[in-house]
Amino acid sequence: MSFQVFGIPVTRGVAIGRAVLVAASRIDVAHYFVEPEQVAKETERCLRGFEAVAAELEQLREALPGDAPPELDALLEVHLMLVRDPLFVGGTCHWIEERLYNAEWALSAQLEVLSRQFDDMEDDYLRERKSDLEQVVSRILEALVRGQAAQSFTPPPPRDFAGQDPLLLIAADVSPADLMNFRHGVFQGFVTDIGGRTSHTAIVARSMGIPAVVGTREASRLIRQDDWVIIDGDQGVVIVDPSPTVRQEYEFRQRQAEVERERLSRLRDKPAVSLDGQRVAMLANIELPSDAAAALAAGAEGVGLFRTEFLFMNRGGQLPTEVEQYLAYREAIEALQGRPLTIRSIDVGADKPLERAHADGRHETQLNPALGLRAIRYSLSEPGMFRQQLRAVARAAAHGPVKLLLPMVSHWQQVAQTRELLRAALNQLGTPDLPLPLGVMIEIPAAAVSLRWLLPQVDFVSIGTNDLIQYTLAIDRADEEVAHLYDPWHPAVLGLVAQVIEQARAAGKEVSICGEMAGDPAFTAVLLGMGLRAYSMHPAQIAEVKQQILRLDASRAAAQVATLLQSPDPRQAARDTRLLP
Repeated sequence: MSFQVFGIPVTRGVAIGRAVLVAASRIDVAHYFVEPEQVAKETERCLRGFEAVAAELEQLREALPGDAPPELDALLEVHLMLVRDPLFVGGTCHWIEERLYNAEWALSAQLEVLSRQFDDMEDDYLRERKSDLEQVVSRILEALVRGQAAQSFTPPPPRDFAGQDPLLLIAADVSPADLMNFRHGVFQGFVTDIGGRTSHTAIVARSMGIPAVVGTREASRLIRQDDWVIIDGDQGVVIVDPSPTVRQEYEFRQRQAEVERERLSRLRDKPAVSLDGQRVAMLANIELPSDAAAALAAGAEGVGLFRTEFLFMNRGGQLPTEVEQYLAYREAIEALQGRPLTIRSIDVGADKPLERAHADGRHETQLNPALGLRAIRYSLSEPGMFRQQLRAVARAAAHGPVKLLLPMVSHWQQVAQTRELLRAALNQLGTPDLPLPLGVMIEIPAAAVSLRWLLPQVDFVSIGTNDLIQYTLAIDRADEEVAHLYDPWHPAVLGLVAQVIEQARAAGKEVSICGEMAGDPAFTAVLLGMGLRAYSMHPAQIAEVKQQILRLDASRAAAQVATLLQSPDPRQAARDTRLLP
């Protein structure tokens, strides 16, 4: 029977395909596809995980003291029966052999199938055995992770799914790191139970250009493996088991969207110049060096934000070496063919935790990660890691125009500390006079308010509107409970953005916006009227924003923005003055 699930739209468009469920587990595991020739090896690895846990349980039973409660022996016996259950073992191997899932993913998928069977049982005692199954799965996952950590970790290659049914990812949540594994066309869209419009997972989804809906709360519980699903990324609606008529309607919308993308692609090589002659730089946000070529193909004039933290993820806890980082930055520089590259120092923490193979436990517990040790704070707390990244950036800067951007700066002293570390890195490399412009992201209200003390310390600024909104309005942008309060039209937010742009331009410093507002056509006229002349966004958004700029008069927009900034309801003022498209 067809039904609908509602959530928060984060990426526009329509996706139609079969559901692939990624079940949540107690420990974070990698999800990726293996090559067909790797199936036997991956199945063997999976079976070794089952055998290791069975051996552990046997040892625990043998070590039980004579006066141990009989219930404890019975519990271990139940766990042994589960770990040796042919349906459990065979079903897990089935996902590897038929779907080419890696072992951890296969185990999670089989847990999802069996959990629903337990939920449907009428007997209370049998239904409660689901918790035993979850405990066994956690043990096996830990065994698999231990076995994987002992090997050298190599990220899996992309898979070719041509000719197969489109796949849609359905999960309670998907980490940005996991989503990076799925960048190569594996999934045509995704749905999660939790999250907000500007969570980092949603941002990565937008960079992939795939329709996505988050904050559905119940989707991963209601949707089953292989269900046909429609994701309406425009309305935030997920349609499960659609009727033929509904499916045909959405297939027609897909074709219309493709025609519109083709029309907008003709603007790729056209400069972004307003009707009154104001030139605007159209820059791209990227996550990996390989994204640079796609950015150019979309019409980007350079990269305004290279999120380097994704070079540190999906590596089994091993940090990239200085040489690896240098080669990655150089690859992006060469792909840009002389266009500028802005490299942001590693921004980890909050919903982008950094896995460490030999972590000392210092950074593991944070009561409020969004306000904790993240971004530049993390880098300055790990000077060895930070110096390594600074040297890699400096080495790469010899191959083309590079700028270094610091995230989440709140005080000018953080810039001064970084300059000292950068100066030491340049001296170590024997290039003390290498020109390497240093900039800061304005993401914290304190930075916006104290900008006059920051500007003398930096060469440029970039406004990160996602976090600026979050911290200005005291809203966790990854929490769907308060997602409706996340409001980029709030007068305090627009006032801070306008203030930063005005002060930076008055000081003769370059200013851009690299947050989601830059790629949202609803804000194109407003930002142009504020004086913004450099927009950095996901490559897929460049053409639509450029089209808006070509139709605008910057001088007229400036006069309208002056009125808008005095209004308690800027959104309505934008409608009244026709600043909204």
